[in-house]
Amino acid sequence: MGCCQKEKFIFTDISKEDKNNIDLILKKYDGRKGTLISILQEVQEKYNYLPIDILNYISLKTGVKPAKIHGVATFYTQFRLNPVGENMIMLCQGTACHVNGSKTIEESIFDELNIKDGETTDDGLFTLINVACLGCCSLSPVMMINDDTFGNLTAEKAKQIIRSIKEKSKRKGA
Repeated sequence: MGCCQKEKFIFTDISKEDKNNIDLILKKYDGRKGTLISILQEVQEKYNYLPIDILNYISLKTGVKPAKIHGVATFYTQFRLNPVGENMIMLCQGTACHVNGSKTIEESIFDELNIKDGETTDDGLFTLINVACLGCCSLSPVMMINDDTFGNLTAEKAKQIIRSIKEKSKRKGA
């Protein structure tokens, strides 16, 4: 890009409802510097990830360059640019968990859900993410599913937990 060209971005129109949602978030931070991370956190809380069209809309409304927004969204591991499942499985791969069998737990999750690290089940119910450490070393091996922590896991215990969540989901949907 030349020195005098303005940065361009692709803008796909978003729904009126999405515009209203984002406008409400942006209004909270109107005119305040250093609020991009807070804005992105609220957007992700609303949508469970950061849709690219909405990031572009934020750029348009705030004047922050799309490259900067994308850079922040990809730099911090808390942000996701792709949709995730209703239940986020974070499987610890830290030293204590590794030594106590986290790879076996990962294999059992693959057997139960047919997904690997970073993948989401076809029904959108589960996403598996391997993480460096959950800080629960005394419970190793450990995983979190959304806000719930499950420790002292075995392959069978991990499968039972997942089956229980599946069953609850079926009852909710029925």
